[in-house]
Amino acid sequence: MTEESKYEHVRIEHNEEGHYAVISINRPDKLNALQVQTLKEISEALESIEVDPSIRCVVLRGTKEYSKKPAFSAGADLSDRGSADLDPNNLRHQSHAMYRRHKYYDLIEEFHKPLIAAIDGYALGGGFELVLACDISIASKRSIFGLPEVQRGIFPANGGTQRLIKNLGKMRAKRMMFFGELLSAETMFEWGVLSYIVDDEKFEEFIHEKASWLGNAATNSLFLIKKSIDYGTQAPLNIGLQFEQMGYAINSQSKDVAEGISAFLEKRKPEFQGK
Repeated sequence: MTEESKYEHVRIEHNEEGHYAVISINRPDKLNALQVQTLKEISEALESIEVDPSIRCVVLRGTKEYSKKPAFSAGADLSDRGSADLDPNNLRHQSHAMYRRHKYYDLIEEFHKPLIAAIDGYALGGGFELVLACDISIASKRSIFGLPEVQRGIFPANGGTQRLIKNLGKMRAKRMMFFGELLSAETMFEWGVLSYIVDDEKFEEFIHEKASWLGNAATNSLFLIKKSIDYGTQAPLNIGLQFEQMGYAINSQSKDVAEGISAFLEKRKPEFQGK
């Protein structure tokens, strides 16, 4: 079985020159709506990439070949009724159903290498919550964001009530969730949710540029930056600074550190090997 044939909901492509991979959610007829299977396949694809030294960055996106409208993901697939082993009328079963989804969002967020969300079109509900699990978010100007779950009598339970507040603060997060508004990429950038917004016609070129930069950067440095930010900031400052100190000591043994310093002194571009 080839790597590609393992997946029904996602597609994987490798850019060898840029040392990065692209995972595309490939459900264009459903605006890339997310089923549990979709999230499982994304996390499994990331797991396979985790131990591949030739891939040092990953782009997560919706498929370029859309049949309706462009979308990163329009959210959870409401036609997905969950597993047959779970009773929809049992509260404990329904809590476990969301645990299963949370498990995959957590695995995606904990991926060790830089993870770029490339958003072109809709990023709604669970799709927007998937963006929040990534490290860098790049959106085309035509992209639309929102958490419209309240309009269906449900709420953003794929980590939205927890992850969004870390980006926006309580008042803006509640505004998005209480009213289910759809907001522009410009607004999301101004609010600090997006890393970059790009003209539609320059989107693909810009994604390649940033993914290639990270794919050719010092992998150990990026790993330690990510872990220090994601975990060090969950603790008091003095403990977070211990993360930094230990991370610095670990990184000092990297071959890329020696290459980076040599390149600086020799006034040339460094050639990092990810070691």
